[in-house]
Amino acid sequence: QVQPVESGGGLVQAGDSLRLSCAASGRTFSRCAVGWFRQAPGKEREFVAAISESGGSTGYADSVKGRFTISRDNAKNTVGLQMNSLKTEDTAVYYCAAVVTLSGMWYETPNRYDYWGQGTQVTVSS
Repeated sequence: QVQPVESGGGLVQAGDSLRLSCAASGRTFSRCAVGWFRQAPGKEREFVAAISESGGSTGYADSVKGRFTISRDNAKNTVGLQMNSLKTEDTAVYYCAAVVTLSGMWYETPNRYDYWGQGTQVTVSS
């Protein structure tokens, strides 16, 4: 069983940076692909970034490419999301999700992930 827990959200101004962290219990986390998703009020949950179990493969939504960086430390069972040059449209609840998967894989669709955190609010003001 994997239980992700997000942290690091907050209120920042446009142009600022913020780093989210996803910490998970369970020995299988190092075998999991991990994705970050976000959901703004009135909108569907959308893909932000994902990383394979080893960290060797990553993917990003076009809207965050070049601004966000996903990374992981399997020794600490954590995955980070460094968010730079934040925009007001980045405002959302950010979720961390995990799934045990084959080597090198990650997914953009939420229903591919089995374990979800409770989310952390990120608010970017103008």
